[in-house]
Amino acid sequence: MNSSVLLEIKNEVASLSFNRPDKLNAFNREMALELQKKLDACENDTTIRCIYLTGKGKGFSAGQDLSEVTGDNIPGFDKILSEQYNPIITRIRKIEKPVVAAVNGVAAGAGANIALCCDVVVAAQSASFIQAFSKIGLIPDSGGTYFLPRLIGWQKASALMMLADKISSEEALQLGMIYKVFPDEYFAESSKKIAETLAQMPTRGLGFIKQALNSSFTNSLEDQLSAEQKWQQKAGKTYDFNEGVKAFLEKRAPRFRGE
Repeated sequence: MNSSVLLEIKNEVASLSFNRPDKLNAFNREMALELQKKLDACENDTTIRCIYLTGKGKGFSAGQDLSEVTGDNIPGFDKILSEQYNPIITRIRKIEKPVVAAVNGVAAGAGANIALCCDVVVAAQSASFIQAFSKIGLIPDSGGTYFLPRLIGWQKASALMMLADKISSEEALQLGMIYKVFPDEYFAESSKKIAETLAQMPTRGLGFIKQALNSSFTNSLEDQLSAEQKWQQKAGKTYDFNEGVKAFLEKRAPRFRGE
C-alpha cells in the first residue's frame, strides 16, 4: 500500500508530497497522522535543513475528505481538529526549519490553510485557493481565521471566507497571500530551487526568524524588542554567524553548516 505522504530527501531538502491524487489529495485521518509523523521525522533529522510541501497530481489539497464526516459513525469535528489538523499547524510553525509550500494545484479548505501557515508559499500559475467552508455551513479552521487576516487584512479575509470565492494564484499574489507565482512548466524546478537555497542558508538563524515572527502576532512592541534581543543573542552564538562574518571579511562565499 502506497503511503499517503511521500518523503524524499535530496540536497538537504525533505520533500513531502501528499499522495491521494485521485481525491485531489483531500485529507483523511490516515493522511493527517502520516503528515504529522513525517514532520516529526524531518524536525529530528539534522541532515534536513528545509521542508518542501506539495501535492501529487493536479491538486495541492482539496481539504477534508468529506466521506469521513458523513454517516453514522463520524468522529466529530472536535476530534478531527484536535487530533488531525491543529497538530499539523502547530508543528509547521514550531519546527525551527523553513517550510516551503509549493501549491501545484487547487488548495481548498484546510488544504489552503495548511499552505498559508508555511514560511514561504509559492504557487503554479494554474493553482487556486478557496476558503470553501461556508459552502457547507462551516467556518475556516486549520488556522485560517488566524493567518489569512494577517496576510491580506480583515476586510478581504472576511469576504473570502464568507463568499468562498475561488482565488487564482495571480490574485493571491496581488493580495499578499503568497510569495511568488511560477509558470506551470517551470513550477517544480523553480519552487524546489527556493527550498534548496534555503537549505544552504544558516538554518538555526532561519529558525530564530520563524520564532520571532510567531511571537510578533501577539506581542507589544516592547515585548517584541525583547524577543528580538533574545533570538539575536542565540543567533550570535551559532557557527553560521561566525562563518558569515568571516566569509564577509575574507570576501568569499560563506559555507554554512546549519549549526
